[in-house]
Amino acid sequence: MSDVQRYLGAVVREVERREHEGKPARVVVATRDYDTTPEDLWDALTNPERLPRWFLPVTGELKLGGRYQLKGNAEGSVTRCEPPRHLAVTWEFGGGISWVDVILAAAPGGGTRLRLEHMAHVSPHWESYGPGAVGVGWELGLVQGLARHLESGGAAVDPAAVEAWTTSEEGKAFITASSEGWGAADAKAGEDAATAKARAARTTAFYTGAPPPDVRHPGT
Repeated sequence: MSDVQRYLGAVVREVERREHEGKPARVVVATRDYDTTPEDLWDALTNPERLPRWFLPVTGELKLGGRYQLKGNAEGSVTRCEPPRHLAVTWEFGGGISWVDVILAAAPGGGTRLRLEHMAHVSPHWESYGPGAVGVGWELGLVQGLARHLESGGAAVDPAAVEAWTTSEEGKAFITASSEGWGAADAKAGEDAATAKARAARTTAFYTGAPPPDVRHPGT
């Protein structure tokens, strides 16, 4: 992971404004191309034997209408499952619910394009942290986990190595740049520039381990 800029540039960050269930919502969109087939990428995302190699162990009834549980993290229901193109789930974590859509398509330059949409209702959490709270986390997963897993031919990613990199100066530089990128996407979507910048700063502070006194955990 020495080429931080190359990995940062591989992800396109967008924020969309929608209404969901009669309430204002925001959608964090991360798009990235992978040098593999849609079938292989779908398998990496949905195979319960493969997911722990780059993400988290998963249990449950992994089919349309079934319930899943990520170890130590979110749970939810599978609301759409169209292999190898479209997966949608509810994301239930910390007493709240949001919605995740993953769409796979042929990439213009070859390989497969992954578009991940994470939608949530506007809340005090969003007002404090903006899109980076989930955007940085997903970006670390897409780069640190999934990209390395695919680039290694499907080998398991060492969690200890990932943790060490995340807390290194290089990792913190990646997190800072990612958070600032999400802040820029927030402003591009119509948020006040100063507000977007402040949200990004709070998210950066949390992920790099040095939150100011008024910062709460982005997952709350």
